[in-house]
Amino acid sequence: MFNDRIYNFSAGPSMLPLPVLEQAAAELTNYRGSGMSVMEMSHRSKIYLSIFEETKADLKRILNVPETHEVLFMQGGAWLQFAAVPMNLMGAAGKADYAVTGNFSKLAMKEAQKYGQVTIAASSEDRNHTYIPPQEALSVSPDASYFYYCANNTIYGTEWQYVPETNGVPLVCDMSSNIMSKPIDISKYGLIFAGVQKNMAPAGMAVVIIDKKLAGKEFPFTPTMLSYQKMIDTDSMHNTPPCYTIYMLGLVLKWIDSQGGLTAMEKLKKERAGILYSFLDESKLFKSCADKDARSDMNVTFRTGDDALDDKFAKEAAKAGFENLKGHRAVGGMRASIYNAMPVEGVIKLVEFMKKFEMENK
Repeated sequence: MFNDRIYNFSAGPSMLPLPVLEQAAAELTNYRGSGMSVMEMSHRSKIYLSIFEETKADLKRILNVPETHEVLFMQGGAWLQFAAVPMNLMGAAGKADYAVTGNFSKLAMKEAQKYGQVTIAASSEDRNHTYIPPQEALSVSPDASYFYYCANNTIYGTEWQYVPETNGVPLVCDMSSNIMSKPIDISKYGLIFAGVQKNMAPAGMAVVIIDKKLAGKEFPFTPTMLSYQKMIDTDSMHNTPPCYTIYMLGLVLKWIDSQGGLTAMEKLKKERAGILYSFLDESKLFKSCADKDARSDMNVTFRTGDDALDDKFAKEAAKAGFENLKGHRAVGGMRASIYNAMPVEGVIKLVEFMKKFEMENK
């Protein structure tokens, strides 16, 4: 442990950088001499608008968002975007392609089916989502309104290692669990959304990055608060936004800057994942679940092959200060989520514990 804190391997809400938490604590009751907490501020006040505008500007700069795209802060997290995307983008064509490579892309597909025709462009369900279909396996409909995929699968521990080529069909991506972990080319996407509770902020909001030419075509029945055009027109402030979450996002963005930006985040994620996967590949007890060429750098899934032993490991790990290593209830086993805020030291110490556990449970 460090500073009396555990190593939190939760898939989300996940750990936040300690300096961010310390700054938030220091400013909790009196934000920079204002005499009040950010949680108490009017979202229309000059002081809060400065927080909002700086956070938005920092996010656009760090992600290198082009002028063609707008950044939105929307309530409801990623799940609400499962409905917002088809409501706004399915449009006159009334159809969309979905790549189903995990639990959340499947849920998004089911939600989209309420609003139009959905074609499964690719699926990894035949092998329990342990791999990512290659480009040549994707079936892209030329008349689809958009092509949807989830970049990183938290439950199954797989990650797309390439950006799908869709021949002009707008690309929509759920990047909830790997955004801010590496540089990305925003211009390739029609829309990106991400629940913030993994790499960016506390839960309660989704960041949406949308090509502005795709907005304004929502179904007539689309709720006002789910209209991308309305959110663009009102700069995400049609009503009171999740003010404190936006403030925390701003602090995390400044921390990412202080660490060297997204290039540094990518280097660290590869280092963390490399340490853990190298051990798993050598271990005689623990086995990685995902195919090597599809392994996630954010969510490492593994198991012993014995459910009782898996349970024993998770319990003993928690007692040793390594929390939330139990796998998702849908798949069992173990899962170590190693987002940006996880220090390399945490992964090193986890591997040391795993080696010890292996020796004691031969």
